[in-house]
Amino acid sequence: MGSRKKVGVVLFQLGGPDRLDVVQPFLYNLFTDPDIINFPMAWLARKPLAWLISTLRAKHVREHYAAIGGGSPIRELTEGQALALADALEPWVEPHVVIAMRYWRPSTIEAIRRLERGAVDELVLLPLYPQYSRATTGSSLREWNHRWRPERSIPTHLVDRFYNHPLYLSALVERIEQGLGEFRRPADVHLVFSAHGLPMSLIESGDPYQGEIEETVRLLLKQGGWTNPSTLCYQSRLGPQKWLEPSLVQTVERLAGEGVRQMLVVPISFVTEHIETLYEIGLETRAIAMGRGVEDFAVMHALDSSPRFIAALADLVLQAVHPEASVHAGVDTQTGA
Repeated sequence: MGSRKKVGVVLFQLGGPDRLDVVQPFLYNLFTDPDIINFPMAWLARKPLAWLISTLRAKHVREHYAAIGGGSPIRELTEGQALALADALEPWVEPHVVIAMRYWRPSTIEAIRRLERGAVDELVLLPLYPQYSRATTGSSLREWNHRWRPERSIPTHLVDRFYNHPLYLSALVERIEQGLGEFRRPADVHLVFSAHGLPMSLIESGDPYQGEIEETVRLLLKQGGWTNPSTLCYQSRLGPQKWLEPSLVQTVERLAGEGVRQMLVVPISFVTEHIETLYEIGLETRAIAMGRGVEDFAVMHALDSSPRFIAALADLVLQAVHPEASVHAGVDTQTGA
């Protein structure tokens, strides 16, 4: 094999406070994003409003992070994904995988500086949001375009969604099977698919997120072949406006009231553990479920550095830089081997 191409890969994520003393500045960064707080003339009030909200919410949110170990694990887990992806790409290209967190560190500008030191030949932008939304993928890419100077004339490829990639789906099927294996009566378990919510105003303006979430669930159920009952719901509502429904809590309360005693919650839009999976589902929702009579409640482990998921990411990168990527990578799109 001749000289290998130097390929930079940028993994975009939302990020999270890795220590309790940075919760307030993390929240401030979150609420200064125009995709989070937006209304007529919002540019005048956004920063003062973000400061007020982040200050008022910081103590409450710190308590949540304290309950899961004192900070978000998302940086460590994403760094693990980056290392595993680099190893998977190594036989085919010279990989330079960096992380760009939207609201914390390492920031987008830090990612750019690392890429500049690597002198890459091509770039692949790979947001770690399986389903596209302007509030996640769109926001991360807008920040990238704001920071990336146009004189850097490096061929750049974008992977803006991968909710229907066979290896991604296979990785989820594997995780669900592992989760079902924790139950005494796996065939009776109700599968509760939970996705991060979005304001209905964003969906009604044409955002494709809801449709892609629903298609992910449809493809998963088809590929998994389970006969278990299932329900799709949404979590992490913020603010008074109308959000996607039904909510996770509403769903768990309704199912418990109907006599469901075994539930496996499948966090369908998250690729690492975070506050939403560890606290909101694993602690808060679990307590609600058990208080309503649910006997067995489990949360599917996030994909993290699942070999099948890493194989999916490697395949996406190689397809972006090579039309015959899967063939070159030797990736079996059914098994990930």
